[in-house]
Amino acid sequence: MGTGLNREIEFDVKMEEVCLNSEPVFDEGDEYEADGDCSMERDDQAGESHTKKEPPQPTVGLEFDSFDEAYDFYNVYAKEQGFGIRVGNSWFRSKRKERYRAKLSCSSAGFKKKSEANNPRPETRTGCPAMIVIRLVESKRWRIVEVELEHNHPVSPQEKRFYKSHKKMILAARKSQPLPQPVTEIHTIKLYRTAVVDAGCNGCATVDAREGLNPRDHCSKHLQLKEGDAHAVYNFFCRMKLTNPNFFYLMDLDDDGRLRNVFWADAWSRAACGFFCDTIAIDSTCLVNKYETPLISFVGVNHHGQHVLLGCGFIGHESVESFVWIFRSWLNCMQGPPPQVIITDQCKTLKSAVSEVFPKARHCYCMWYIMQRVPEKLGGLKGYETIKGLLNKAVYNSLKIAEFEMAWADIIKQHGLEGNKWLQMLYEDRQRWVPVYLKDTFFAGMIPVQEKESLSAFFDGYVHKHTSFKEFVDKYDLALHRKHLKEAMADLGSRNPCFELKTRCNFELQLSKVYTKEIFERFQSEVEGMYSCFNTRQVSANGPIMTYIVKERVEVEGNEKEVRNYEVLYETSQVDIRCICSLFNYKGYLCRHALNVLNYNGVEEIPSRYILPRWSKDFKCRYPLDHSFDNIDIYNPIYWYNNLYKRAIPIVEEGARSEDHYRVALHELEELLNRFNIVEDNLM
Repeated sequence: MGTGLNREIEFDVKMEEVCLNSEPVFDEGDEYEADGDCSMERDDQAGESHTKKEPPQPTVGLEFDSFDEAYDFYNVYAKEQGFGIRVGNSWFRSKRKERYRAKLSCSSAGFKKKSEANNPRPETRTGCPAMIVIRLVESKRWRIVEVELEHNHPVSPQEKRFYKSHKKMILAARKSQPLPQPVTEIHTIKLYRTAVVDAGCNGCATVDAREGLNPRDHCSKHLQLKEGDAHAVYNFFCRMKLTNPNFFYLMDLDDDGRLRNVFWADAWSRAACGFFCDTIAIDSTCLVNKYETPLISFVGVNHHGQHVLLGCGFIGHESVESFVWIFRSWLNCMQGPPPQVIITDQCKTLKSAVSEVFPKARHCYCMWYIMQRVPEKLGGLKGYETIKGLLNKAVYNSLKIAEFEMAWADIIKQHGLEGNKWLQMLYEDRQRWVPVYLKDTFFAGMIPVQEKESLSAFFDGYVHKHTSFKEFVDKYDLALHRKHLKEAMADLGSRNPCFELKTRCNFELQLSKVYTKEIFERFQSEVEGMYSCFNTRQVSANGPIMTYIVKERVEVEGNEKEVRNYEVLYETSQVDIRCICSLFNYKGYLCRHALNVLNYNGVEEIPSRYILPRWSKDFKCRYPLDHSFDNIDIYNPIYWYNNLYKRAIPIVEEGARSEDHYRVALHELEELLNRFNIVEDNLM
């Protein structure tokens, strides 16, 4: 932690327990003058003054979704500049009493009426011209049409004054919080009246928390923030809460006020959890590679086979305690059933944390990450290229456990690797990462299982070894915007009722009407691959269960090909089928070998159990909610938000199908908003 930031941030402030995502508030018993100002001692202002980032200035053309949003924007700006605001004038449409124009002025605008009292209050206004004028445009948005930023009196954020409009803002934030829940370790965090920052270790030098220090050393257990990072993270959360109402975040502080861990998820990620949390990957690439930003991400796969962000955070110390904290934070945020399959890098602390927080999940290691370390771990060995080739063949090509065990033993024996600790560790954990042991695990295409496949991190291209916290939060919006745009374009590309067919196989025609474009093209390659298979024959029968052998010519090194035998089990009464390659569990669609056996038996359509709804074009429309949630408080506003958000997604997607759909959806939404206004009027 830089010493410059240590000098600027003061931590001799009052600490208090508050609910999740709430802001520090003042006691409602504090006295305020109706139009004047009230001095108030705030210990944090002096410490923040040098590093706080200036809020955006009001500019002509800036638009807001409501009058209240425009008021709050100007109020926040005013608070940071050191002045209060009030509504100077408002214009209403006479018939509907609907406000359509307003002037928001500095609280020192105009002058008070003269009082005939014996001891009138002194004049505090100066006729200040500073103001903005906002106007309702297109019957739904408020736009700034006039701006005057200059004041005729001194304003300064260092002034210890507290204005009436600021009190309203803070009390409104308090009232918007849900009723307090029983305090638990996860539901309560400590916030300070300063931005949450790292004050250093009583002046000790900055230390990398991942260098294996004593776990009791407090210096190794918190985030190593540089100057500007703390305020960047704090401002990022403030901005997201304003623009993303269902934004969720947690901060974990130690007893000295240092930031240990952070977790957050925006509304899009929280909604995606309801659809795509059956199989998730916990990406710790930044931790493994010791990046400056210790980022950890929760990633799922959407109906296009694209990676989607389900939440992320910063880990201050790679300990079981920290991983448990962030895993529980994510589980609390998603408010749904825990994932069935969790994929991580090979790590003992991760293993312990996953087993504690997700005891019923199948925990697997990502084979691709492990195989990427082969050059680093074995590159110096004699005969490395031969060892690498044999290792790849054992891992990627073994169809039966006995094959893998024999191949592994031969590698160890022939090359004298009995003492290699890394290979020993891999072998001990083989049931968590070698594909032949994971054939009963559904991966939804999350991990590569073939040698030619690759994998990239969700934030690949947006974060590198020296990316700071400040740089990352600045890039976060851009990264998610591009990911969301990619998903929207995939939705658009999947709207065709039927895609281009490349064969005459009915299986291809059947699923061209169901699957999204990307998933269909992957399945289509399996249909085309049926023609590289030959000599499908039954080798045994046990009641209704028949065993077939399907031969396939597959490419090996270079242009060479070899013939492999694939065993396929087919149950005739229920039309169940399973191939030894287990592509259905790895990828979520049937392989060419299984399709050959179905075709051989005269089955013209793929059984519905092998057409997964999660790959459907209309998946979000057909399955707007996960009804298996347990212990959900249906009277909680957060539940209302999540429920409405998920149900709104199909409306948006259907409304964007055509211009006619768009007009219908827009009209109905406007009518709904009008009905809300009528309800509000009746309640007043």
